[in-house]
Amino acid sequence: MIKVHHLNQSRSTRILWLLEELQMDYQVEHHLRDEQTRLAPASLGLVHPLSKAPIIEHKGLKICESGAIVEYILDQAKESDLRPEKGTRAYYQYLEWSHFAEGSLALPVIASLLMQMESRDGSQAMDGYIAKELNLDLSFIDATLSKQRYFAGEQFSAADIMMTVLLEIALSVGLIESRPHISRYLAEVQGRSAYQKARAYG
Repeated sequence: MIKVHHLNQSRSTRILWLLEELQMDYQVEHHLRDEQTRLAPASLGLVHPLSKAPIIEHKGLKICESGAIVEYILDQAKESDLRPEKGTRAYYQYLEWSHFAEGSLALPVIASLLMQMESRDGSQAMDGYIAKELNLDLSFIDATLSKQRYFAGEQFSAADIMMTVLLEIALSVGLIESRPHISRYLAEVQGRSAYQKARAYG
């Protein structure tokens, strides 16, 4: 059975959501953020040197990083509609968006979240760079979702799981109010029962 080290209010929700979609058995080990600093607890460092969530343990392996964990779990599931067939258009869309989530979108979204915790006048180099990247990324996402239902086309996939958590963070800090297709998309995927079960863990 796969053990998931889950940190509350973190991207490890992705892994619980994926496992619920696949209806696979799993065990959750809870780790709680420090209430004052909001940082991850030392307990995660005892599991993996990076001291980050998600982490999974399975068959003697310990794996960190959401994207790698998603691929590993899909390999265990063998046949699944959550990863399109290799060589198809949908597969390469799935691959692109799965990497886009952490490779392109994560930096400006998380940076924006942190910057909103500071007193800034908007004139620093970081302000301009992050604003540019957010507009570029969110415009691309909104345009894509204006043409298709999900990130890999018309069928829900694990790429949606990778993307949704970051779009929720963007929503929480007011970054997608003028992006109607992203808003429509989030309302739809948040209605999935597997998503709601995963969110119940915190």
